[in-house]
Amino acid sequence: MKAQDQIPPRTIQEIVDARRSPRFPLQVHITILSRTSGALFGRTVDISESGVSAMLTMEVPVGEIVELEFVLPSGPVNVFATVRQKVAFRYGFQFLDQGAVNDGIWATCHQLAMSNPGPDSNK
Repeated sequence: MKAQDQIPPRTIQEIVDARRSPRFPLQVHITILSRTSGALFGRTVDISESGVSAMLTMEVPVGEIVELEFVLPSGPVNVFATVRQKVAFRYGFQFLDQGAVNDGIWATCHQLAMSNPGPDSNK
């Protein structure tokens, strides 16, 4: 393969920038209402406009649609999400119906972006 035909390697920053929505650290209590596991309680790790991650001590199946309840500075949030991933006790939830994502989530992410614009906000 000729050098001009090779795809240049992506830098770590390009990979991070490819994320749809930047994540911001956020630690609040969260309740996960699961059809299979019942009510689960945990603590969030970070949030973005497209989802939230949380530490849980009980299991919830990846792929399940759950209801999330947590409180942001702007008020309580009640949103449906899909369990997208699990790594040890950390779960990733993707909010459903992005067009209807709570205004409080949007406002919180933008407030956190303004107060922490450094490279850590894109993890």
